[in-house]
Amino acid sequence: MTSVADLESKAWWNYVNEDLKELLLQSLLLIDAANKWVTNTGETFGRGTILKEGFRDYAFIVFPAAKAYEGFLKKFFLDMGFITEEDYYGKHFRVGKALNPSLEKEIREREGVYDKIVKFCGGESLAEKMWLCWKECRNLLFHWFPNEKNAVTLDEAKERVMLIIDTMDMAYAASKEGH
Repeated sequence: MTSVADLESKAWWNYVNEDLKELLLQSLLLIDAANKWVTNTGETFGRGTILKEGFRDYAFIVFPAAKAYEGFLKKFFLDMGFITEEDYYGKHFRVGKALNPSLEKEIREREGVYDKIVKFCGGESLAEKMWLCWKECRNLLFHWFPNEKNAVTLDEAKERVMLIIDTMDMAYAASKEGH
């Protein structure tokens, strides 16, 4: 698992704003706290008890890192020339829509960044990883549907936080390598 020192040594650490750094650190702190919770035998908080097994859903651990990922992507897309300042500062640009490789062709050409990443990198590897990370670490966790229980275990939450960090590593490295 990544430590605070590991995070601070990332090549992109000084690239991101302070609020994004804080969000990533929050996810790491929540992981540390949750590791302690699951070792306790059972504690009562207000009206409910957290059983020895812990919570049914640890998505809340991923949320701060997912928000930081969104901020990183917006800055990355702006700096790479994939979006405009109006997109970056505006309220209408949607990362998930822009990254979605399944959009209709005309929407992809007008609003998408997926194809721009593919062209820049000379392949789909980074674009696919960014899209997968977005789906797994944000979309599937932030939404609830009656027939789909998108709950994640503590180990799955840890994996998703690491996926966010790894994807940021890959994107930042690609931007510096020129592909």
